[in-house]
Order: sequence, then structure tokens, then C-alpha cells
Amino acid sequence: MPDGLKTQIQEDVKNAMRAREKQKLGTLRLVMSELKRREVDDRIELNDQDVLAILEKMLKQRKDSLKQYSDAGREDLAAQEQFEIDLISAYLPEPLSAEAVAALIDGIVAELDAPEMSAMGRVMGQLKSQLQGRADMAEVGALVKRRLSGS
Repeated sequence: MPDGLKTQIQEDVKNAMRAREKQKLGTLRLVMSELKRREVDDRIELNDQDVLAILEKMLKQRKDSLKQYSDAGREDLAAQEQFEIDLISAYLPEPLSAEAVAALIDGIVAELDAPEMSAMGRVMGQLKSQLQGRADMAEVGALVKRRLSGS
């Protein structure tokens, strides 16, 4: 079964080959190899949610590397990481604003009638399915914790 996001990345690999865009091709091949590795390791066919999760993980790794390279003064490597961040981000959905995330958190807390910290797992479970690829889940977790602790 062909998948939208994975198929789009495969098409972009072909287009980068035709256009002889070495840097873009290298990054897209890294993405494809990670997708293929995950399919082989888990013996599954990836759907769009799986691809989004992998892309988010790769994006987070690139952001960490970018910070380390910048701190070390390696601007050449930092520039490569920034290029990869920009390219991978293009496949992720448009991120939600902080206000939209806060409103979603408030709505789910009210819907689950879960005003205390013991309900954090249920709230995060609901949020994860709705925010996949659209918000940093670590930041969302901190917002939920703050909301449930009454701050």
C-alpha cells in the first residue's frame, strides 16, 4: 500500500537526483535509510504517523547537533545541520501556536474532567494523537504539568 509521506520523500529523492542537488539528495537518502531500517527492524509497513514520528526524532537529533556544533564554533557543520533541519521540517505539518496548544490542553483537561496530576498520562495520551508532528511533546508535557499542578 503506497503511503503519502513516504512516497513524497521517494519522489523528492528522484527529483534531487535529476537536478543533481547533492546536499538535498544526501539528506533525503538519510531519511529514506532510517525509514527502511525501521521497516526492516520492526517488520512493518510504515504509515504516515510512523513516518512523522521518525521525522520528529530525526529533527530533534539535528537540533541537538546544531546546538553542539554552534557551541563548539563549527559553523560548517552547523550549516549542514541547519540545512537538514529545514529540509526535514518541510515534511512535517505546520506547527501549532502556543495559544492553540494551551487551548487544546484546556479542552482535553475539561473533557476528561481531570484537574489533578494523576491524570497526566490520560491527558498526554489524548494530546499525542492530536499534536503528532505539530508541537514539541516535551514542551507540551511541561505545559500540561503546569496546568494540572494549578500554576
